[in-house]
Amino acid sequence: MPDQPLSSVRVLDLSTIIAGPLTASLLGDFGADVIKIEQPGYGDPARHYPPLIRDLSAAWAMHGRNKKSVTLDLRHDEAPNLVGRLAEKADVVVTNFRPATLKRFRIDFEDLVKHKSDLVMVHISAFGRSGPYAHRPGFARVAEGYAGLTYRTGDSDGPPMFAGYPVADGVTGIYAAFAALLALRQRDLTGEPQLADIPLYEPLLRMMEDFVTDYGVTGASVERQGNKNPHISPNSMYQTRDSEWIALPASTERMWERLVDVMEEPELKDYGSLSSRLEHRDEVEARVADFVRAHDSEELLEKLSKARVAAGPINSAEQVCNDPHIRARGSIVEVDDGVGGTRLVQAPAGRFSGFSSTLGGPPPMLGENTDAVFEELGGLDTDDIADLRSRNVI
Repeated sequence: MPDQPLSSVRVLDLSTIIAGPLTASLLGDFGADVIKIEQPGYGDPARHYPPLIRDLSAAWAMHGRNKKSVTLDLRHDEAPNLVGRLAEKADVVVTNFRPATLKRFRIDFEDLVKHKSDLVMVHISAFGRSGPYAHRPGFARVAEGYAGLTYRTGDSDGPPMFAGYPVADGVTGIYAAFAALLALRQRDLTGEPQLADIPLYEPLLRMMEDFVTDYGVTGASVERQGNKNPHISPNSMYQTRDSEWIALPASTERMWERLVDVMEEPELKDYGSLSSRLEHRDEVEARVADFVRAHDSEELLEKLSKARVAAGPINSAEQVCNDPHIRARGSIVEVDDGVGGTRLVQAPAGRFSGFSSTLGGPPPMLGENTDAVFEELGGLDTDDIADLRSRNVI
């Protein structure tokens, strides 16, 4: 297999839970050498999220893949020097501690560039390094509420609702991996160190492209509308005769025309523009719902596909893991979980003509690579490492 695009990049992962570790994992999926620093004796809290298999989170096969585990107590007085030794041999540091915590640990950007003059740091935090809220703690759900996603999610007559998964972690993890590549490119062009300051809320805010622009024009916020789209109709979920649900978004004029042809209700073509369909949304949505309710899911989806109408099932995890298309593309794969079993996990997204991703071996046990990494990259010998371990530094 040819070299992967990030095979010459070394990443020091000083993060926990989801967003930061996801950033590092995404880089590792495409060849980066990722060294994860974990708290001795406990490790990343994500190791302990249920369900547990032999006291290890089932999801650790996903969170920990393509990484080496090194234990180091960042609260110890000797930790800054040891982190610096590893940063000296790294290209990218990923962290998600609060700005004040990084300063207290003495492993902030200005500390680590003393060890590596062209270092790239990707710093994920709830509210960023600047501004009046920089000191505040926060997790994905806080960021989702702050950015406005939670406000607009839910039924029109009900309270705000969280999305079914903490999407701020996923969106920010992906955006931060993108930021790491931008910073590496700029570092390579200029030879200068780079700091990417990525708050959890900003990628979400960027993603909701209509939220601010609509307010700027109308002076009103996009309100909760359940499954309705504020700009498009029909664009919702509909229940079939066999009690399944499908997503059916007629997002373009041509798609609407095709749908009307399948429905065999030509009079609906009178609502040829998005504006007219929004004006008559209740009638349009009701007619589509009646059409869908008259068919079983599999038969209807086949019929819509043949007519080139975009539609798809609302899949459970069981349906995702057993879907023939997902299986054929290898979007779900089975991997060694490191504790005597296997796990189903998501494969890296996308397929590329000139390189491929890797899943590596099983995820590391806590501290599995501590000695080897500190010997190879930290310049320590076995006596040094034994001394650090005896004093609970590592």
